[in-house]
Amino acid sequence: MSKAKSDAVREPLVDKNMAGSKPDQPWMVYLSTFVAVCGSFAFGSCAGYSSPAQAAIRNDLSLTIAEFSLFGSLLTFGAMIGAITSGPIADLVGRKGAMRVSSAFCVVGWLAIFFAKGVVALDLGRLATGYGMGAFSYVVPIFIAEIAPKTFRGALTTLNQILICTGVSVSFIIGTLVTWRVLALIGIIPCAASFLGLFFIPESPRWLAKMGRDTEFEAALRKLRGKKADISQEAAEIQDYIETLERLPKANMLDLFQRRYIRSVLIAFGLMVFQQFGGINGICFYTSSIFEQAGFPTRLGMIIYAVLQVVITALNAPIVDRAGRKPLLLVSATGLVIGCLIAAVSFYLKVHDMASEAVPVLAVVGIMVYIGSFSAGMGAMPWVVMSEIFPINIKGVAGGMATLVNWFGAWAVSYTFNFLMSWSSYGTFLIYAAINALAIVFVIAIVPETKGKTLEQIQAVVNP
Repeated sequence: MSKAKSDAVREPLVDKNMAGSKPDQPWMVYLSTFVAVCGSFAFGSCAGYSSPAQAAIRNDLSLTIAEFSLFGSLLTFGAMIGAITSGPIADLVGRKGAMRVSSAFCVVGWLAIFFAKGVVALDLGRLATGYGMGAFSYVVPIFIAEIAPKTFRGALTTLNQILICTGVSVSFIIGTLVTWRVLALIGIIPCAASFLGLFFIPESPRWLAKMGRDTEFEAALRKLRGKKADISQEAAEIQDYIETLERLPKANMLDLFQRRYIRSVLIAFGLMVFQQFGGINGICFYTSSIFEQAGFPTRLGMIIYAVLQVVITALNAPIVDRAGRKPLLLVSATGLVIGCLIAAVSFYLKVHDMASEAVPVLAVVGIMVYIGSFSAGMGAMPWVVMSEIFPINIKGVAGGMATLVNWFGAWAVSYTFNFLMSWSSYGTFLIYAAINALAIVFVIAIVPETKGKTLEQIQAVVNP
C-alpha cells in the first residue's frame, strides 16, 4: 500500500457537517428509521407466531408433533438463507431494495399460512417468512447506521431490537385472542407498512456514493440532514472514503480473512456467537416449559417475560450513545452470568429435593435477570456494532455471513436446549453461564468502543 493510500485510510474522518450552523431537526432520519423498523416489528411477529398458534394449528390441520416441529424450525432455515443472500442483494439493489424484497417474502409467506389447507402450504409459508426475517435482521441495522448522524446512531439502531421484542410480545398477546389464520393476516400489516413506506424515504447516501450516483447521493444526504444543514464536509468525507475503498479489489468470501479485515470479522462474528450460544433462543423458545418445570404459573411468567423484555430494551435506547457500546455489553454479559447461575441453583435444588418452596421463585428471578440483562445490551449491541464495524466494500459479504452465523447459532441452541435439559437442567444453565463469562473476556480484550465516531473514523481505528 502506498503512503498516500495508507494515509487516506488511517486519517480520522471527522463529522463536521453540523459544526458550523444549527441544523434542522432530522425528521427524515426519524421517518426513515420508523419505516425500517417496521421490518424489525415484522421480524418479531414471525418469531412470536408459533407459540400462541401451536395448539390451534395442530388441531385444525391434524399435525403431528414432528410436523409442527418442522414447521417451527423452517423459520430458522429460511432466515439462514435470507442471511446468506441479503448482503449481496443489499449491495446490488440498495438497502431499500433489499427491504422491499424482505417485505414481499413476508407478505407471500403470511398469505400462504393463512390459506394453508395442509402441511405443504404451511411449511412453504413459514420458510418464506423466515427468509424475510433473516434478510430484515441484516439490512435494517445497516440502513439505520448509514443514514443516522453519529450523535444518536446507536440509539436509532437500538430501535431495531426494541421493535423485534415488541413484535414478539404483541404476537404472543394477540395470539391468545384471535385464531391462527387471523394472526397470520395481522402479520402482513408491518410488512405492508415497510413496503409502502420505502417509497417516501431516501436511499442510503453511502450506498449511492458507492454506486457512483453522485447527484442522488447529495440529494439523499440533504433530505436526511435538513435543508439548512451544511453537508459539504460530510459529503466530501464520505466520497473520499468511498474513493479509497474503490481502489481496493471487489470483496468475496475469501477476502474476509485478509489481514486488513480480520479484526472487523473477528469482532462481529464473535459477538454473534456469544449472543446466541449464551442460550437466548433456547430460553426464549422454551420459557413456558422452564416455568412449568420449576412450578411457576406459565401464563403469568410469559406475560412478565414479554413486558420486561420490551421495557428494558426501550429504556436502554437513550443511553446507548451516552454509556457506549462496550460498557453495555459488559454489564449485560455479567447479568447473563448471574441469571444463569441463579437458574442453575434453582434446578439444582429441585433435582436434589432441597428448599422446594424456593425453587419457583429462584427460577423466575433467574430467567428475569437473564432476559433483562440480555435486553440491556447483548440483544441489541452486537447488531449495532456489526452495522458500524465493516468497511463498506465488504459490508455486504461480511454482514451477510455474520447474520448467517447468528441464525446458525439460533438454530443450534434452540435445537439442543431440550436435549441438554434432559441431560441436566442445572448443568445446562452452568454451560450458558460459562459461555457468557467468556463473552466478558472477549469484549474486554477485542471489542473497541465506537460511541461518538463516524463510520469512517471507526474504520481508521479498526482496519488501519
